[in-house]
Amino acid sequence: MSPLCDGFLSQYTHHHLVAFFLTFFSYVLLHSSRKTFSNVKVSISAQWTPSVKNDSSPDFSPAETWDENKLFADTEEATLFLGALDTIFLFSYAVGLYVSGVIGDRLNLRYVLCFGLCGSAVVEFVFGTLTEWLHFYNIYFYCSMWVLNGLLQSAVWPCVVAVMGNWFGKSGRGFVFGLWSACASVGNILGAVLASSVLMYGYEYAFLVTSSVQFAGGVVVFFGLLTSPKEVGLVMTDLKPGERDSDSHKPLISDDEEEEEDEGLTGGNYSIQQQEVQIETPPSAIGFCQAFCLPGVLPYSLAYACLKLVNYSFFFWLPFYLSRTFGWKEAQADRLSVWYDVGGILGGTVQGLISDCLGKRAPVLAVSLVLAMASLVGFSHSPNDRVVNAVLLAVTGFFIGGPSNMISSAISADLGRQEALRGSQEALATVTGIVDGTGSIGAAAGQYLVSLIASKLGWTCVFYFFVVMTGGGMVFILPLIVSEVRSMWRDRVARTHQL
Repeated sequence: MSPLCDGFLSQYTHHHLVAFFLTFFSYVLLHSSRKTFSNVKVSISAQWTPSVKNDSSPDFSPAETWDENKLFADTEEATLFLGALDTIFLFSYAVGLYVSGVIGDRLNLRYVLCFGLCGSAVVEFVFGTLTEWLHFYNIYFYCSMWVLNGLLQSAVWPCVVAVMGNWFGKSGRGFVFGLWSACASVGNILGAVLASSVLMYGYEYAFLVTSSVQFAGGVVVFFGLLTSPKEVGLVMTDLKPGERDSDSHKPLISDDEEEEEDEGLTGGNYSIQQQEVQIETPPSAIGFCQAFCLPGVLPYSLAYACLKLVNYSFFFWLPFYLSRTFGWKEAQADRLSVWYDVGGILGGTVQGLISDCLGKRAPVLAVSLVLAMASLVGFSHSPNDRVVNAVLLAVTGFFIGGPSNMISSAISADLGRQEALRGSQEALATVTGIVDGTGSIGAAAGQYLVSLIASKLGWTCVFYFFVVMTGGGMVFILPLIVSEVRSMWRDRVARTHQL
């Protein structure tokens, strides 16, 4: 093993690996259950409308269901209601993020995380499985269940990011969080596999499998997750080799560009030391309005709203677009859409590593977003060729999913551990909730706009709308980009003069 790799790995203990994988798979399981609903919409729509009975599946009885309940007159009405459920979920999820982040900084992160995982699993079981077993169909009940599901799921992301921020210092955070943020994409793939494996028996079994696995994961997290190094007598320091405790490295998020003395968790290489036995006053949690006013929180939140709109539009509409535009079968379109997630995984990891090397995040985002706009234009003109579409999807996912993953994970952790929080370190979950909550509001509003633009102007205009939103995301963080580029230039000039 090379000295560089050995030095990187020596920064962490087995406790770090456990925290990494438990938080990773927590969100994998959550996203897999979320993806299940998207994958079974066709079956649910058929069950709720007076379509012809499928003789090969005795339990699939849409005609009888229609006669007894008369939910929707045709599949178009059912599809509109399913789309309304998506919007209801995203808006309740966004509202919940603002609240759950504040709660996470005031209560034990493990309790809040497990409550969100297990509570959401129970709601999904009731929504998709129990109602079908009992033949209970009610529009208002479905809406109330999905509002509750959005609120419960909102407790998970701020908590897992806060736990990761507690365990992993700023040194190497871009790479670690970039790799870790692949959890959503892995969850999408897992959800598609689990749902498709049991869908032949009825859509209720897809909900049963994913909700059961998610509930079991919540139980494992409750008994196995350590939310902070302090729980095992460790303390985290971020120091360069040979650096004194009073020395500091310029933070990635700071009010000014000059180096200053600091005793916080900013700086060079990560190390773990045994914690001395002493009485410490626990830091107080920061207020919601205070967190919103922290440097960088508002611009990154608005930028993430633009990017999450584009990202979730691909999540909800990509298989539909491929099937309708190129005439491919639904299963083929589902498999091909995975390449967008693959690109997002690679993009988040590579761009996070580059940002670690530069010591700055915003310039990396700027370059990626410019290339993202070009890739969106290219994908909008893609031919009816699966290989070409797969390549273009991977490239688009790399430049769209990568920055989206960075803002929601590594940058949120940076914002929650910045210089302005010298007297109060408990802001990670609150800041993460603000960033992701604002992004979810943008994503919720975007789903209606996408359907409206596609129906009135066509899908080409939808992609140009994505280009505009991506450019808008870069405009919101433009002052941060300029500031960090100037800082990099001054550092380079200073090093040149020293030589």
